[in-house]
Amino acid sequence: MDLPTFWFALIALLWLGYLFLEGFDFGVGMLLPVLGRDERERRVLINTIGPVWDGNEVWLIVAIGATFAAFPGWYAALLSTTYLPLLLLLLMLIGRGVAFEYRGKVDTARWRRTWDVVIVTASWIAPMMIGLVLSASVFGLPLDANGDRVGGPLVLLTLPNVLGALAVWGFSFLHGAVFLSLKTAGEVRERARKFALRFGAPLLLPVIGLLLLAQLPQGDPWTWVPLGVALAAAVAGLARMISWREGQAFALQGIALAGVVVTLFGALWPNVIPSTLDPAWSLSVADTASSPYTLTVITWVAAFGTPAVLVYQGWTYWVFRKRIGTQHIPPVHAP
Repeated sequence: MDLPTFWFALIALLWLGYLFLEGFDFGVGMLLPVLGRDERERRVLINTIGPVWDGNEVWLIVAIGATFAAFPGWYAALLSTTYLPLLLLLLMLIGRGVAFEYRGKVDTARWRRTWDVVIVTASWIAPMMIGLVLSASVFGLPLDANGDRVGGPLVLLTLPNVLGALAVWGFSFLHGAVFLSLKTAGEVRERARKFALRFGAPLLLPVIGLLLLAQLPQGDPWTWVPLGVALAAAVAGLARMISWREGQAFALQGIALAGVVVTLFGALWPNVIPSTLDPAWSLSVADTASSPYTLTVITWVAAFGTPAVLVYQGWTYWVFRKRIGTQHIPPVHAP
């Protein structure tokens, strides 16, 4: 495997890690008013992701940074043409992080409600913006011969891109419910499990539509395999929830997501952004890759840095692996 191909696959893996880890973060935020009936239960929900949410966001930084280093042409075309959804995404991530830190600083119901609105709003909007940007890369943009977008920002609102936004949103919603049923105890766990079983299939419909929309016109025969794996794992995950096997269901969610990412990036290869105006103007892996020297240097950096990050983050999840219930929530100490 040559280095451009290796880094294309690695960037797909980074997006897989981000969608899997940050996906349940967003889902917890979306489910905050649904599963948290009182302040103590809402604190349970927030505490399930309290030690890990900021570390999960690092995967987004690494994915964008790796694109900049390995494929500067891809980075320039994608980020410049999707600057509005990316700006909205950053604002949502900033507001969400501030809300997590500030909601417990003042012991008043109005203060906490205000920051809860920020958490819920940001958790709903952010995954849709991520889906919109990724779908724009997979299904193409109106790029001219110079790699510049033709038309205004609304050209992003095509059927495939909107479906991609709904797919990431729906997966995050379900992923958060499965995660909460795995990490909580008592009534919150039961509510999360019931939510996943009741709404799991409808929430996955946009994902299925997105896969078929990518596979039928432009996918290769081999990408039917990861597509089938994704569908089978998603169904099996919901089936394991019926048997209260939340850990297995959560792992199957990851396998399903891996199948989705492989299918989409497999359909995209060898391009990084197809041009919807003229296929000859599409940006390919070979055209947008950095020099061999640059790719060699960043490969050595990744070889030493990536294992350290994985070990540290894995250790964090191991330390905070136990379930959380309302009995574990201490009294508020805010002034």
